[in-house]
Amino acid sequence: MEKADIGLIGLGVMGQNLALNLAGRGWKVVIWNRTLPGKEENVVADFMANRAKGKGIIGSNELTGFVEALKSPRVILLMVQAGAAVDELIDSLFPLLDKGDIIIDGGNSYFEDTERRVKTLYDKGMYFVGCGISGGEEGALHGASVMPGGAQEAWPIVRPILRSIAAKAEDGTPCCEWIGPGGAGHYVKMVHNGIEYGDMQLIAEIYYAMKHLLALKNEQMADVFEQWNKGRLHSYLIGITSAILRHKEQGGGYVVDNILDVAGQKGTGRWSVANSMELNMSLDVIAGAVFARNLSAEKNLRMLMANAYVHTENRPVYHYQDTVAGLETALYAARLTGYAQGFALMRAAGKRYGWKLDLSAIALLWRAGCIIRSAFLSDMAEAWRHTPDLPHLLLDKHFGQEVARALPVWKKYMGVMLKEGLAAPVLSAALNYYLGLTTRHSSANLIQAMRDYFGAHTFERVDSLRGEFFHEHWE
Repeated sequence: MEKADIGLIGLGVMGQNLALNLAGRGWKVVIWNRTLPGKEENVVADFMANRAKGKGIIGSNELTGFVEALKSPRVILLMVQAGAAVDELIDSLFPLLDKGDIIIDGGNSYFEDTERRVKTLYDKGMYFVGCGISGGEEGALHGASVMPGGAQEAWPIVRPILRSIAAKAEDGTPCCEWIGPGGAGHYVKMVHNGIEYGDMQLIAEIYYAMKHLLALKNEQMADVFEQWNKGRLHSYLIGITSAILRHKEQGGGYVVDNILDVAGQKGTGRWSVANSMELNMSLDVIAGAVFARNLSAEKNLRMLMANAYVHTENRPVYHYQDTVAGLETALYAARLTGYAQGFALMRAAGKRYGWKLDLSAIALLWRAGCIIRSAFLSDMAEAWRHTPDLPHLLLDKHFGQEVARALPVWKKYMGVMLKEGLAAPVLSAALNYYLGLTTRHSSANLIQAMRDYFGAHTFERVDSLRGEFFHEHWE
């Protein structure tokens, strides 16, 4: 029997769709799924009898046969839950593999775990690839944004496979390129997800503002988002927001109105924030989005607090066209700021970990397939291509001017939302970051004076060279 080009372990929705995507691109695929205690149903047999039927996919019920069905060097894609499951599978595979074989982790693993696994496989003469994959179920099936990194030696072998299942940008370029060594691929995917957190929260805050400042109905708001999606805000998340607002249940009501206001999270946003602290980088937009989800989970406490502290209902009346235009401007500027923070974090990480990340190439990878695909990513890629050592995206002439022009309207409608008692933590976090970033002389001199007063932490002086520290005898 002809041997398979690639093996896939893990038949969740993402794994199944990727297997079908691979087979649809002409690759011969062998699949296997772990049997967990209490879940003895044959997932492989069910998949083979239904979705994979007639697709040229080989099903295996045991790991040894799965490995033996692969041509050499073996390429195995893991689509399992991040963490211990990945290490357990690697340990199970080691006795069955040969030198030169390749394991790809397509899950949302933490980049430091990927760094460790790359080294572990190197020690055994094998190659490990940590591959970020974004696009959800549809992306996995029809084309995702693929962010591989790890053992460079594996790239020539896995390149044609991974690029074949990637989404294609408008110019036909596959959204898949080598990111860098070690955990670089999973790091970039982590930041992608962090930007996604911020983007979703910003859109939700604007939805909330339209609902309460203008008393718009779902269909009216859907019309606004649909119109915005034809302009500079064009993106996947804006598009699906319009679709969500229109979607009705069988009984005729809108689904979104019956969804409990508690947002879940799987950890990649928190990882981004924790890493930004290690790198001493500001990540206000993503951090605000993580904290907003945390606060949403405190539903019972929020109900108690809402009863204890009743907001005065002003029932404001605002001009529809002016308010919609103002909210569009605020959303645009805040989204640019959130993306800029993500790119700044990746720039710092590239320096810290020695990855030499190509920020222009990363922006191009996100043009199609992924969740944060947006119209302005092509311009971001051009900014980094034109000036690879650009210290910050908002120093690019185009984006700097865009945010500067938006600033008066952004500040106005941020003030309107706060005046009317609408929580907008991430819109305000983005604005405060921008205002702080463009402040020549901040309030931090007083903080440093206090630190020196109670802890003799010293300070630098404006009339001395940087790096020269002083201590004042305050009393």
